Amino acid sequence: MEKEQEAKLCIEVPEDVADGVYSNLAIISHSTSEFIIDFARLLPGVKKAKVKSRIILTPEHAKRLLLSLQDNVTRYESNVGKIEIGKSAPKSDDLVFGMGPKGLA
Repeated sequence: MEKEQEAKLCIEVPEDVADGVYSNLAIISHSTSEFIIDFARLLPGVKKAKVKSRIILTPEHAKRLLLSLQDNVTRYESNVGKIEIGKSAPKSDDLVFGMGPKGLA
């Protein structure tokens, strides 16, 4: 029983973080030691986006995030239905939730 209680993780989310930040643009870049994901908001008709949040991950944690997102999307689609990406949606080359500038070596 003690080992079971020790394994539990308590996560606290402060109020200012709990509100979240809306993002419709993600730019992903990497070096040999880290992945950087910048979340930004792009407004219609505006050619400049402001980064609202930056997350820096080790390569191992980036892969865990990838696998966790895939698992969650699969579970979401099995409960709610397939997520369709419209034909007019920008491609990953356009930097929208895709890979940003080429990773640094």
